[in-house]
Amino acid sequence: MLLLELFARFFFVGLFSVGGGLATLPFLQKMGDATGWFGATQISDMIAVSESTPGPLGVNMATYVGFQVAGVAGSVVGVLGLITPSVIVILLVAQFLKKFRDSKYVGWAFYGLRAASLGLIAAACFSVAKLVLFDLDAFRQSGGLFAAFRWESIVLCVLIFIGVQCFKKVHPIVFIAIAAVAGIGWHLIF
Repeated sequence: MLLLELFARFFFVGLFSVGGGLATLPFLQKMGDATGWFGATQISDMIAVSESTPGPLGVNMATYVGFQVAGVAGSVVGVLGLITPSVIVILLVAQFLKKFRDSKYVGWAFYGLRAASLGLIAAACFSVAKLVLFDLDAFRQSGGLFAAFRWESIVLCVLIFIGVQCFKKVHPIVFIAIAAVAGIGWHLIF
């Protein structure tokens, strides 16, 4: 029964998360809230692991959640649930693409879908930024604005952002490795 629920929940995510891996984040947050399988902190961990492993973000996150919930079988079922809607839609679109390729309604629909994808990705980025860059519990306890910020994360985020902008030919995995080493170093020293 758990595997069936896992498949159904990821089928829903795959069906409605238009825009790729980051667009799955709001759906995963709702899934975590509804099921109790994982919390906001674990979503941040999932993103870190999924971004630093090969493959699409959404598939990596479905694998991660599936494994946490039901082991290897859960990983397989989660991924199948996530990709099944895409396979179905691709097969249907391929059948009708020639007929509707020049339709203004299809063009307008894609225009709206692109905006929706950006909105979902922006919401996910905001959620991750809030989790990683701000410590609202520390702010509530101390009442000081300074305590609300995770300064080491902010500095690392800014440095990685600048590095990516300045060294565009450097592979992203280099920046991920630098961030991992910096995180380990920071916590060993402080």
